[in-house]
Amino acid sequence: MVFARSALRLARPASSLLSQRVAPASALRGASLAKIGGVRTLTASSNRQGKVLMVLYDGFEHAKDEPKLLGTTENELGLRKWIEDQGHTLVTTSDKEGANSKFDQELVDAEVIITTPFHPGYLTAERLAKAKNLKIAVTAGIGSDHVDLNAANKTNGGITVAEVTGSNVVSVAEHVVMTILVLVRNFVPAHEQIAAGDWNVAAVAKNEYDLEDKVVGTVAVGRIGERVLRRLKAFDCKELLYYDYQPLSPEKEAEIGCKRVENLEEMLARCDVVTINAPLHEKTKGMFNKELISKMKKGSWLVNTARGAIVVKEDVAEALKSGQLRGYGGDVWFPQPAPADHPLRTASYSTWGGGNAMVPHMSGTSIDAQIRYAAGVKNILDSYWSGREDYKPEDLIVHQGDYATKAYGQREGKKHANA
Repeated sequence: MVFARSALRLARPASSLLSQRVAPASALRGASLAKIGGVRTLTASSNRQGKVLMVLYDGFEHAKDEPKLLGTTENELGLRKWIEDQGHTLVTTSDKEGANSKFDQELVDAEVIITTPFHPGYLTAERLAKAKNLKIAVTAGIGSDHVDLNAANKTNGGITVAEVTGSNVVSVAEHVVMTILVLVRNFVPAHEQIAAGDWNVAAVAKNEYDLEDKVVGTVAVGRIGERVLRRLKAFDCKELLYYDYQPLSPEKEAEIGCKRVENLEEMLARCDVVTINAPLHEKTKGMFNKELISKMKKGSWLVNTARGAIVVKEDVAEALKSGQLRGYGGDVWFPQPAPADHPLRTASYSTWGGGNAMVPHMSGTSIDAQIRYAAGVKNILDSYWSGREDYKPEDLIVHQGDYATKAYGQREGKKHANA
């Protein structure tokens, strides 16, 4: 589905949630940006300023049912009117796969590309090489691994890659806790039994446990991982553990009641439940393969709401079949959307069935999260178009040809070349 309109054409109404303008339309419409002494200034012009390309998922009738479903091609983050009022052209599409996709056709002259982690437009080095006008790529949400960051640092003098940090950390943390409970309590097979008209308590209770007195560990304890541990505190787990290169403060550890384990394999061997909350980069891609999964406690549960490529999907499916894993759940896949034959769609704990709590990539795109990340995208664009470039430091991934964060493993930038 593709939506495009001229910047000078009357726009359709945008969501009132984000309708505040940063400047009157009359002051911005028909203007263009000139760069003088490194400062972007507004100058009168009858030409369009530039093209914004959004890659979002189609909402169909659901986008009409709920206008706050902002991350759809139909509702366009609620930003179409605001973007067009400033003289820009907006093209929105869900077609992103293959060399003849609308994404590939439109990126060649796009100045701004906006996409989400839920239906990512993969900005590979090859695609970036074609994007001669690209200046900034914005992630509506968290996680910019769909962009080749090393290539972004070298493209057009260095494009800015930014995301709306913090916009959906609560949403994902809640989903992690829910998924843990769904797996540990064997909820899915029990519900499916009822929906099928059956009633057999023994069949589902034989694989149902309490979360209390279990050992739970998170791989990475950033904004999401820390929130997961805080929420799990109320369940009186035996231990709350974390593995991360950077420890929490002693005060936070005491407050949460968690402990750092410096060796990943040691932590995995102790845990009944493991949750992955790490970014995807070359050091985490394929991390949970057959060898590492074999180090986990036999019959443990694994939850992944981070990125699908952090696990080797075939190895996870095999671990469920062998009983090494009792369950796997989450909402991230690679690629996305997941193909119909993706093994984790149907993988199950073959010993007794169940053990699968996989859903589409939805944890970070609740209605509340969509409102937050749509507003964050607007703030980033305002910062860019105004020439202030006063981005929140935590929102920047790469900027001015260098890495602005240590969250990702690639380090071919200037400052972090030897990091």
